[in-house]
Amino acid sequence: MAQVAPSAVSSARTIARLWREGPARTMTAPLYLVEREGRWVPVTRREAAERVDAISNGLLALGVRKGDAFAIMARTTLEWALFDFALAQIGAVGVAVYPTSSERDAAYVVGHSDAVGILVETVEQRALAERLAADLPRLEHVLAFADLPALEDRGRELAVTRPDALEDASATVSEDDLFTLIYTSGTTGPPKGCMILHRQFSEMVQAAIASGTYEDDDVSLLYLPLAHTYGRLVHLCAPVIPFTLALLPDPLRVPEALVAVRPTLFPSVPRVYEKIHAAVLSGIARSRGPRRALASWALGVGRRAAAIRSRREPLPLPLRLQLRLADVLLFSKIRRRFGGRLRVCGSGGAPLAPEIAELFDALGILILEGYGLSECTTACTVNRRDDYRFGTVGKPMPGVELRIADDGEVLLRSPTVFAGYFKDEEATRAVLTDDGWLRTGDIGSIDDDGFLTITDRKKDILVTAGGKNVAPQNLENELKSSPFVSQALVLGDRRPYVAALVTVDQAEVEQAGGDARALVQAVVDDVNRDRSRYEQIKRFEILPRDFSVEEGELTPTLKLRRRVCEQHFAEAIERLYAP
Repeated sequence: MAQVAPSAVSSARTIARLWREGPARTMTAPLYLVEREGRWVPVTRREAAERVDAISNGLLALGVRKGDAFAIMARTTLEWALFDFALAQIGAVGVAVYPTSSERDAAYVVGHSDAVGILVETVEQRALAERLAADLPRLEHVLAFADLPALEDRGRELAVTRPDALEDASATVSEDDLFTLIYTSGTTGPPKGCMILHRQFSEMVQAAIASGTYEDDDVSLLYLPLAHTYGRLVHLCAPVIPFTLALLPDPLRVPEALVAVRPTLFPSVPRVYEKIHAAVLSGIARSRGPRRALASWALGVGRRAAAIRSRREPLPLPLRLQLRLADVLLFSKIRRRFGGRLRVCGSGGAPLAPEIAELFDALGILILEGYGLSECTTACTVNRRDDYRFGTVGKPMPGVELRIADDGEVLLRSPTVFAGYFKDEEATRAVLTDDGWLRTGDIGSIDDDGFLTITDRKKDILVTAGGKNVAPQNLENELKSSPFVSQALVLGDRRPYVAALVTVDQAEVEQAGGDARALVQAVVDDVNRDRSRYEQIKRFEILPRDFSVEEGELTPTLKLRRRVCEQHFAEAIERLYAP
């Protein structure tokens, strides 16, 4: 394949430079896979590069310039990815808007960022964007995906009449220029815009490469929203490493996409793994006779082998032979549901219960959990393929310093720490110290080998009426490890005891006889068994429905908005604490 000459940019640490140098590398596999009419269609690096240049020139023809904010409100699609690189090439600032955002939230982000334009995916989103433009004088350009061919044609015309326009624009982009505004999910209060510079995301990409997770010619299935830093990082890494990125707009179609795409990498949030874990355990529990005995034996073999592998010890020959048999009889069949080629699964955005990672490892699928936040441009610690410990979020990534404050809060310092909150110096001062340490807001500990364990969000720690501190996420994760419990919210702040709101997987409950309360009580008893009395869940209430993004109870990355949940289910909570 012919090479594409890199643009002259002012510094190596810009997204424009990463993009233009990426397509110059030899790659026989496609850069992207996109679904068209039920088929996964390849998009080559050359095709992508030509479209990015055309969009970049088209934006210049519209009058979009360096420093202008331009919002993108769409699902995880090729158009999102290409438009993001096009904005980076001309020095415009990408503003990510979750496609599930309410009109109020979208209006806040677009207005607060001073966006001059917005790219949307659907006709309904275009109507929403036009309503926003009527109230926001700076919002001049409303584009939908259907408008991109015309924009690209206009860009090609500009490339003929002004062939140096794009290179001149790219040459002005500095590593200290603003690359993107990523708005926090807003678990409390309105979202804040994290200012991330070109050099910070460039450093993050290089740190991700150094972590050893990615390899040339990998295939990654990406369903995570590109408005979130985890999905954004995977998207930015693809042309640099390089690997093929299969873009899946609909998260509900992950199971069928795994089989069709057969990825080697699968970045995800814990909720997906929780559901698979529950399904595997449920399938074993429902089996009878020899099938159940075989599944239990195989899982035991897998767990023993996984424990030895985690200690970096060789497997004894008898166990290797047993594992080979267990793999033929059971594990390989389960892995085929993931496409059969998975090398590494990534987990981030929320805590992953260690028993879930242990089960997947027993099946021959390694989940590597990492930790980070938007304020440090995605990740600061990660478990590695040759250095992992379940129940932790790994060791620091290259260039990251970690320490634990006197109150247990995790502090970090690295070249990827953000430039502050947009238009909010007070909030910036609250999280950044004068010497560059970021207050993460998370409580954690570092063991003697350097692995970080996150206990909970500092603001989420429950202090009971008796003055005892309780970390709710630990309890919630243990509850959700049961196939009967779909979601859980643990309560107890300034209350006499710990209680929980739970939702159930109705299909699993019916399979087990239909007595939801008895089944959940057994789960609660198991969670309480080895805990101090003040940590034990004394009462629980089964809710009639799951928490949802649509109701504002979950963030787009499926984190609990605790205060919203408590407001929506206030009556149930009062019953839990009634005399």
